[in-house]
Amino acid sequence: MRELFESTIERLLADLATPEYVQGCEGGEWPAQLWAAVEESGFALAAVSESLGGAQAGWGDVYVLARAAGRYAAPVPLGEALLANWLLGKAGLEPRTAAISFSANAQLSLNGGVVHGTVRDVPWGRHVESLVAIADVGSETPSVVLLSVASAAGQTLSLNVAGEPRDSLHFNKAQVLACAPLPDELSADVLFLGGAMLRSAQIAGALHTLLDMTSGYATERSQFGRPIGAFQAVQQQLAVFAEQTAAANVAAEAAFAESDGALAGVTIAAAKVSCAEAASAGAGIAHSVHGAIGFTQEYSLHLFSRRLWAWRSEFGSASVWSQRIGQLVCSSGGGGYWPLITGHASQSLSTPAEKPL
Repeated sequence: MRELFESTIERLLADLATPEYVQGCEGGEWPAQLWAAVEESGFALAAVSESLGGAQAGWGDVYVLARAAGRYAAPVPLGEALLANWLLGKAGLEPRTAAISFSANAQLSLNGGVVHGTVRDVPWGRHVESLVAIADVGSETPSVVLLSVASAAGQTLSLNVAGEPRDSLHFNKAQVLACAPLPDELSADVLFLGGAMLRSAQIAGALHTLLDMTSGYATERSQFGRPIGAFQAVQQQLAVFAEQTAAANVAAEAAFAESDGALAGVTIAAAKVSCAEAASAGAGIAHSVHGAIGFTQEYSLHLFSRRLWAWRSEFGSASVWSQRIGQLVCSSGGGGYWPLITGHASQSLSTPAEKPL
């Protein structure tokens, strides 16, 4: 199944998510043609059980979809739809084929099928038809809720540094489309954790493209009578870039592979830290090797470097996840350290006081 996913998504995005198309979506424009192709492919339901109309793929198989979205800087909520529909399916609710997103930063109260409160930092919130969130987070019985964006009483529109919509929606006694208790095996920060996992894969994919662009440019660009890639200083920078890209890909794929049963908290945290650090190093090296041309609007380098800068802090920065790992290690004590390392998939990390997207 993974091979089929990979070949199909690569062809789809290579044909449609060209640099020119992506740049045309800057500022929050909705890529109707691209989303229509994604919706027709059924990828949004890939992680949903067959009984609910999905492909029942594990996160290990779905990894290639999220990575491809990053590799082509696809300006659509493909990863968000995967996670939102997966959670709906886990809660026994009907998934959505239309554009859907989620909020990992929600302050919602649910009473009799009616919600009141605010959801923040919703990817493509202004464009999607519905979103998934967790209501009554601090209570003993949090709920998975599906909300219609049209039912929001107000919107606060915003963009991240890559020009992707990250909107806040305000609900005042809005009727939910569907709701169900959060499954016992899932924590209330499941969307925060899942979002970090998705961004790790997207970072890994974007780094792969950026490395190819940078090494190719170093081979073609000549200075002092030879390609700049022949200079030892540039070679050393490219070697560091390749090392960071490989580490990010391994860490992100491990997070997906170990999350098939339940989201692997520690592995996802480690992946987000590794990928965030790789994003910083890789984007810096790419712009250093490209020089002035890398900062021009016409050259597509910025489409990936700006997404790396945005994604590295969304759903928790490297500092946030490092602190959570450290707290878990300290609370486990000396006797619990080795079991934590070898059996970490079952470990949950405490929810931080603040959850920056």
